[in-house]
Amino acid sequence: MANVYKNYKVDLTTNAETTLYTVPSETTSILRSIRVCNDDSSNACTLNMTITDTSSGVFSLEKEKSIAAKTSDEILKAALIATESEVLKAQAQNANDLHIIISVLEISNI
Repeated sequence: MANVYKNYKVDLTTNAETTLYTVPSETTSILRSIRVCNDDSSNACTLNMTITDTSSGVFSLEKEKSIAAKTSDEILKAALIATESEVLKAQAQNANDLHIIISVLEISNI
């Protein structure tokens, strides 16, 4: 079993739901940080964030979380465990306002 630290960066260029991260096959992931920055706008922008499990159940992590203009916020207050094929998604109120950086430890199950 190999442990690999990675980060993923997403610019929410639309206000449609966007996939941020999908747990790779044969992997368990420990999400350590989800950092959101509103550096492209002079207005606050709300964020919705969900995780979809392998049974297609959708669970909210954040609902209408306001990110003030020219600020950043840490979404996770504690580590979040995600299993193979689970999907983290986000939707911004406005296109081109928010950037998201995810730090994750991926643990191979093989």
